[in-house]
Amino acid sequence: MKKAANIKIKKEEGIVEKAKTRYSDEELEEFRQIILSKLEKAHNDLKLLTESYTTGNDHDTNDTSPTFKVLEEGYQVFSKEENSKFAARQSKFIKALENALVRIENKSYGICRVTGKLIPKDRLRIVPHATLSIEAKRQQTTMLAPPQQTNQNL
Repeated sequence: MKKAANIKIKKEEGIVEKAKTRYSDEELEEFRQIILSKLEKAHNDLKLLTESYTTGNDHDTNDTSPTFKVLEEGYQVFSKEENSKFAARQSKFIKALENALVRIENKSYGICRVTGKLIPKDRLRIVPHATLSIEAKRQQTTMLAPPQQTNQNL
């Protein structure tokens, strides 16, 4: 196995370091373990969320309650809708983690899709499904931000 490491090239002026282009297999394995652990937790959370908004597990008297409890019923519907939204978001998170595992297999994990540079390990440990470096994320948010108003128009 070839290990991706910093390579030093001697030149007349001194020593120049060639930037690391990908993470080593050992580093990728570390990230795989982090992702698998987060994926297991995410699947458990999704299961709980799904159970909370589906009525398939109800064997009680909720469906026979009097209709004069409109506020309580409204709250229950609202709660189910919110849990449904959380479940959809959790499904999206699971998909992002699974895509990160594919990138690990392809050995393209941790490479920013905008700059092509390696995303720092600390960022990947916190957000293992990240595909953008902080630099690229900042560029993205400044491009999306509305233009600043000036006092010239006032």
